[in-house]
Order: sequence, then C-alpha cells, then structure tokens
Amino acid sequence: MTIHVSPEACPALVLNADFRPLSYYPLSLWSWQDAIKAVCLDRVNIVSHYDTIIHSPSFEMKLPSVVSLRDYVKPARHPAFTRFNVFLRDRFQCQYCGSKDELTFDHVIPRSKGGLTTWENVVAACAPCNLRKANRLPHEIKMFPHQAPYAPSVHDLHNNGRLFPPNHLHQSWLDFLYWDIELEP
Repeated sequence: MTIHVSPEACPALVLNADFRPLSYYPLSLWSWQDAIKAVCLDRVNIVSHYDTIIHSPSFEMKLPSVVSLRDYVKPARHPAFTRFNVFLRDRFQCQYCGSKDELTFDHVIPRSKGGLTTWENVVAACAPCNLRKANRLPHEIKMFPHQAPYAPSVHDLHNNGRLFPPNHLHQSWLDFLYWDIELEP
C-alpha cells in the first residue's frame, strides 16, 4: 500500500540539540521529506513520530513529528532587520492606529528628511496611515507611533512569536513549545 502525503502534511518540529525550538515564529518546521532526509543523513534524532508510515521497496518508518539536531546550533545574537521581523516586533499591527490590515512599514523620520532604514526609525504601519503621514515628521501631522521603534533582541521576537501560535499544533509538539506556561497540578 502506498501512502501519498502532500509536502504540507505531517511537518516535523525542529528542535536544537538542547531541545528548544530553533525558532518560535515562524515555528521551526521541516517538511516530512526534509525530516526523513536528515534522519537518513544522521543529522537529527527522532524525538516523536506520527502514526503515518512511509514505505519504499526496502525501507519503512513512521514519519517523525519532532526531531532534534545532533549538533547544537548557536542562536543568532541579533535578529536580522527584515520586514517580517519589524512586523513581529510591532505585533503585526499599525503603530499609528492599531489596525492589522494592509500592513506596510513607515520611516518615522522620512528618508527624504534624512531618516535611515534602521530598527530605530522603521515601524509597522497600515497603508492608509502610511499614505496620510507621507513624508512628514510625526510632530508636523500629530502622528506618533504607539511604541517607539527599537532594535529588538531575539528574546523579544520569540516572546512576540508566542502570541501568534500556528494554525496547527500537533500534540507531540506541545511539550517543547511553551516551557514558560504554568503547569497543572
């Protein structure tokens, strides 16, 4: 019997060698194909698995649901300055009105007035607020960000990432994702 599994089905949660997720948001997931390849190359340990079994003419195994890297990967000390990370820092909401729709980013001090494209000058903004502010300074139009822009730490982004759990969490992942939640007696 052959099982046809789409690449999106049965992803594996990827943990570092210390059993912490490589990333919370986006959650560090590999497709089942990448997880199987890593197992065959002896790069990961299988921590947990799905009930789904894959077959080849000479091989059979359950699909891994959680894998841990054999070698520890040192986490980045400073997050990359990307549009996604700006949105994550600002919790996916406009820093002027709070909207979560049509997000883009805004230079608090416009580039036309010497503002730089840096953590300390860029905020998430919805398209209407961005158009309204245009290339003016905050005090000229009385539009101030709710939170001053800042360079977040990896810890800041991980904490914000926990606020946006993925749509699908397999039961086998839960013990590894939320170490800071209160345990039931």
